[in-house]
Amino acid sequence: MRNVLVTGAAARLGRAIARELHRDHRVIIHYRSSANAARALVEELNAIRADSAAAVQSTLGNKADCEALASEATAQWGGIDVLVNNASAFHPTPIGSADEAAWDELVGSNLKAPFFLSQALAPSLSRDNGCIVNMADIHAERPMPQHTIYCAAKAGLVMLTKSLALELSPRVRVNAVAPGAILWPEKEDEAVDSDTQAGILARIPMGRTGREADIARTVRFLVSGQDYITGQVLAVDGGRSLNI
Repeated sequence: MRNVLVTGAAARLGRAIARELHRDHRVIIHYRSSANAARALVEELNAIRADSAAAVQSTLGNKADCEALASEATAQWGGIDVLVNNASAFHPTPIGSADEAAWDELVGSNLKAPFFLSQALAPSLSRDNGCIVNMADIHAERPMPQHTIYCAAKAGLVMLTKSLALELSPRVRVNAVAPGAILWPEKEDEAVDSDTQAGILARIPMGRTGREADIARTVRFLVSGQDYITGQVLAVDGGRSLNI
């Protein structure tokens, strides 16, 4: 049985991905501060199949953090075969009010951590034809107003996906998933008002937001059995990127 590390896996899309991959993988649930949610998920998964899930905490704030997480994750069951870089900060940074702390947080979580974690896990991933799936965004190519730093970081993650696919081939495949409107932000300061939501929905050809399962099943598609797909970014957005 292969081993998966999913970052930011205690809630929302990360949790859905972890549950989906747990069907036939052992799963490391990475979390930053959501300890209770991470432990509850581990208990849920281990109740389905004993010794099939574990939780590991890390802020992923720097190279040393990424290396420590990689070391702890590989020690759990003797290696990591699949890395899903899902952990991501997201908030607006209007020009004129953005500061260096916002830059460090958004670029750090969306680009720096995926790079250093991928680098640290490359030996383990290479050992048995592993793969990396990065969670990108349709706004990596089409900017979102007032989110310049976030969009730039996700654009960097798309290029990181392609660069790693080239550099780590043929032993490791590297792809990305670019979600559209899947889940509205939960934090009050990131909330999307009803009029804005309606405007976004009106521009989605499929006429609805996506579901967590849409993303989780796409990650499974890229992880399981697709051994000739690498360096690709797959949009899962209901056609939203056709109509931005």
